[in-house]
Amino acid sequence: MSGPTKPAPEPDPLRVQATSDAAGVRLDTYLAQQLPQYSRSRLQGWIRAGRVQVDGMPQRCNHRLKGGEALVVNPASSEPARLEPADIPLDIVYRDDDLLILNKPAGMVVHPGSGTRATTLVHALLGMGESLSGVGGPERPGIVHRLDKGTSGLMVVARNDTAHRALSDAFQERRVEKEYRALCWGVPRDEEGLIDLPLGRNPRHRTTMSGRGRKLREARTRYRVLTRFTGFALLSLLLETGRTHQIRAHLKSLGHPVVGDDDYGGGGWRALREPVLRQALGDFDRLALHAYRLAFHHPTSNERMEFTAPLPHAFAHLVGLLEAP
Repeated sequence: MSGPTKPAPEPDPLRVQATSDAAGVRLDTYLAQQLPQYSRSRLQGWIRAGRVQVDGMPQRCNHRLKGGEALVVNPASSEPARLEPADIPLDIVYRDDDLLILNKPAGMVVHPGSGTRATTLVHALLGMGESLSGVGGPERPGIVHRLDKGTSGLMVVARNDTAHRALSDAFQERRVEKEYRALCWGVPRDEEGLIDLPLGRNPRHRTTMSGRGRKLREARTRYRVLTRFTGFALLSLLLETGRTHQIRAHLKSLGHPVVGDDDYGGGGWRALREPVLRQALGDFDRLALHAYRLAFHHPTSNERMEFTAPLPHAFAHLVGLLEAP
């Protein structure tokens, strides 16, 4: 099998004529609206690299348009022309003409992106010959939402553009119920609670999120303790918002990071005295975080749909060790 992507020829420039409605709108925001096939972060990268001109002149991302300008975007030549299907089996929980529900394994990236050209969930979906929506662009066919690489569990994938837009609206309007299971270090004081902490990029570690810095966005997570162990707890978590790394950052703020999460302080297994548990945690190469339940109304029939996925083997094995006398 060939590699997951093939290099593209030099792309043609993209030309956008700013309308009068663009007056006062940021350049990056307007381009993201007009070119939905590209992520805003990618467009911002092109703007910073001088690949975008406004009336023949490069500008900054926060440049405010006046309306009527001629915008020219020169995509980076390193962008892949197409994705190569990959023969990777997936756990499909449900499928109909509009969507499919799958149980993503830990260790799998959802779609190609900056710094990620390895085989992803998208490559596996293409390998299964799935009909997928095109709203998300050539690198994200069907992808309505994401799970972190180290997180397992339920995802919904759109099989046509109409379903994609309806599902995206449901996520945006918080009409989708997302419940997770997490094993955390330590035991929260309260049996249940609400973590209400706005999140943004950590100013010291830009690949993580925190409640410090500028441009914070509201973030709320409800938690409930399911089982208390010595030094650990199994939690149920409901997302009221959907920020990047929300559960991971929120549990760190609570003082109870997710087991296996080195980025947020959850990798302290070496200090454990019990050898069997220390070995098990040392071998645990994922986050102890699983998207357990997903519920929403079908984009066509409006029927309420609800799906659950049991803990995967490695996660369940770890919980079993903690339950053992």
